[in-house]
Amino acid sequence: MDILIRENYDQMSVAAAGIIADLVRSKPNCVLGLATGSTPVGTYQELIRLHKEEKLDFARVKTFNLDEYLGIGIDLSLPYEKDQSYARFMWEELFKHINIKKVNFHVPDGLSSDPFKFCREYEKAIERAGGIDLQLLGIGGDGHLGFNEPGSSLYGPTHVEALTQQTLDDNFELFYQNSGIPREKMPHFAITMGIGTILKAKQNLMIASGKKKAGIVASALEGPITSQITSTALQMHPGKVTVVLDREAGANLKKIDHYQHVEALKARYFSK
Repeated sequence: MDILIRENYDQMSVAAAGIIADLVRSKPNCVLGLATGSTPVGTYQELIRLHKEEKLDFARVKTFNLDEYLGIGIDLSLPYEKDQSYARFMWEELFKHINIKKVNFHVPDGLSSDPFKFCREYEKAIERAGGIDLQLLGIGGDGHLGFNEPGSSLYGPTHVEALTQQTLDDNFELFYQNSGIPREKMPHFAITMGIGTILKAKQNLMIASGKKKAGIVASALEGPITSQITSTALQMHPGKVTVVLDREAGANLKKIDHYQHVEALKARYFSK
């Protein structure tokens, strides 16, 4: 696991986008797993800049999103005003600004008439695409990845998950701001890639920012592996895991000096 510390959110975002861009350049038909929320917005903005200013080409890239609220979804061909779906988030924050083909991006269907069947089909679609080359991740306030809440299986596939009160509380302000939907009508379930699905990705890239995440980041990266903090499963990833943090999010790490030492060594001996 490589843990990279950057001074602030902007530097974190540029570093994360650079890792994704390197993959897109080296494998133009790569499969990306993408995340939503406030943390990856800066990463997406940098990818958009790279596309517009440096011709980063997404024409052959395929994407699969981590999750979607159950009961919410959109038709991108229709006009809209307020919409809190993650499909709309991805369209607004990334997809409409780059040259990705609509047929190549996938977000779980929160309006599926049979969400349990949809979960099985989503897994098959990822397999048909050749698996995920790089999965971008944020981390929830209780350490969850996607919507894999405390107690979720560390080997599970895409599934329907009941959301905890902490997740509802953490997400409410942004949810209400964008949708106007009151707290009592927030979706209490979501479709999410399972931890097993996430760990199948050839590479995981987790990003975190701000002092509110410092404690849970330290638990995820340096604490014991437990289903109560599903992000600890990253410690078991059989391939490559890169974590990019701003200074505040990494403040509670006990071995931060070592992580910076390792990054410097690798830059010295393995840089292109």
